[in-house]
Amino acid sequence: MENWIFILIIPLFTAILTLLLTFSSQIINTRRNRKRAVGFFHPFTNDGGGGERVLWCAVKAIQEENPDLDCVIYTGDHDASPQSLAARATDRFGVKLLYPPMVVHLYKRKWVEETSYPRFTMIGQSFGSIYLSWEALCKFTPLYYFDTSGYAFTYPIARIFGCKVICYTHYPTISLDMISRVRDRSSMYNNDASIAKSGWLSRCKIIYYTFFSWMYGYVGSCAHLAMVNSSWTQSHIEKLWKIPNRTKRVYPPCDTSGLQALPLERPAETPIFISVAQFRPEKAHPLQLEAFSLVIRKLDANLPRPKLQFVGSCRNKSDEERLQKLQDKAIELKVDGDVQFYKNVMYRDLVSLLGGAIAGMHSMTDEHFGISVVEYMAAGAIPIAHNTAGPKMDIVLEEDGQQTGFLAQNVEEYADAILRVLRMPETERLMMATAARRRASRFSEQRFYEDFKAAIRPVLNHGSR
Repeated sequence: MENWIFILIIPLFTAILTLLLTFSSQIINTRRNRKRAVGFFHPFTNDGGGGERVLWCAVKAIQEENPDLDCVIYTGDHDASPQSLAARATDRFGVKLLYPPMVVHLYKRKWVEETSYPRFTMIGQSFGSIYLSWEALCKFTPLYYFDTSGYAFTYPIARIFGCKVICYTHYPTISLDMISRVRDRSSMYNNDASIAKSGWLSRCKIIYYTFFSWMYGYVGSCAHLAMVNSSWTQSHIEKLWKIPNRTKRVYPPCDTSGLQALPLERPAETPIFISVAQFRPEKAHPLQLEAFSLVIRKLDANLPRPKLQFVGSCRNKSDEERLQKLQDKAIELKVDGDVQFYKNVMYRDLVSLLGGAIAGMHSMTDEHFGISVVEYMAAGAIPIAHNTAGPKMDIVLEEDGQQTGFLAQNVEEYADAILRVLRMPETERLMMATAARRRASRFSEQRFYEDFKAAIRPVLNHGSR
């Protein structure tokens, strides 16, 4: 019997030892051959959101601050090339890179796609990112590993490969608010109604979230520098990662200079309300549509009939289906003649649309920052934003004693805010729009470049020695 045990164990032990030696040898070789470069881990370089804008502005800032450092983009978009990415940065976001970045194509991106994990999506994507980062770092090992997509579970891997780890975190993968909502059994896009209704399932999810938050805190603490985009995000990251001395708040880059050139006067015949956001579930587009429908029903006879424009990008088939459901809902609410949809528009077209709107809609709960809200304000459109997180804590605040916009939480409050804008005398609207524009200048691209460079300078200088 003992002979059989040895016959089974020895080959298994040999296989494990061989595997460990192979991995160790691979890591030692890649550590020894690290390139003088910054590797940006951004698997989806075509998402069209604020995260992608931060990516290109971060690349430009590195190019300006350290011209001798190569910038490398790890992407799962196989059609991406240095030239196409540089052109996309300019055409989509108005960011002109000093030179095209290098590109490393990733072929294991499916491991971080939410469709790969119908259940336990959060932990599945997090563990999947470990595998994807291994592929990335084996293909190209830089001195500096820069995560711009929020994959904190990749940080220990990057440190094993000898990289200095920098991240720009838009929002925590898990927050204390999420745990509270499960405990309160509140139904949301990330807490299914069937779980919220069940006490037993809710308790199980609390255990799952608590365990995950502990792991998230550990891997996040591996960052040498954690930049965060808002007061709300900073508060959560400092509580979870516990590295306050290495956590810096750097507001995201908003195109305030270009948008501030737009005239504040708007056509009075048809007031336009605009909503700029990716067609994702957390953006809560249906709430805006329901509020707009309520406004149409309540509209005073002496007020002009408004229009609502939805402007956003679709990352995948799920987003396309979400957009179609939104269009169907507009028909169901009998406002399809007053609602327009714009998908994947170019930056210059977005500027044109913003220039014609009197107000901008935003309805995501706990929006970490809210770049679109700042863009509304810079363009002269009065913001109507969700009364939580970034918009509440950082953006839609008084400027020199003047109100800069409205905050709301439910359909009725959004409808009331829309009606207040419609009923507002032109002089009052111009005063509010002017104050909002002044407030928006606090979040300019130039301010981002200054704060970003100040944050990364100690890490880059230390790493170059």
